[in-house]
Amino acid sequence: MGRSTEIGVACERHDSDWLCVVDLRDADGPTSHHRVTVAADVLARLAPGTPDPEDLVHRSFEFLLAREPKESILAAFDLTLIGHYFPEYERTIGRRR
Repeated sequence: MGRSTEIGVACERHDSDWLCVVDLRDADGPTSHHRVTVAADVLARLAPGTPDPEDLVHRSFEFLLAREPKESILAAFDLTLIGHYFPEYERTIGRRR
């Protein structure tokens, strides 16, 4: 993760899914804004027993920032898309609980 990147996450439930807004701030440029959808079954699989996806999304952005700059992260995506770009994502996130 970038040395001084701050990750702000706010999630709201929409039916059975969640919509999370993520703001990434650092000293190297403007704040980037991201919208991430998390399905209820994905939350249950990757973070069983947690009431909302905020921690999961935060850890997912730590994972992404360790591999790419914030400017390379898509502005809007479904959380499962991370695994398409980084096959180790679910295995790594599962260990970090």
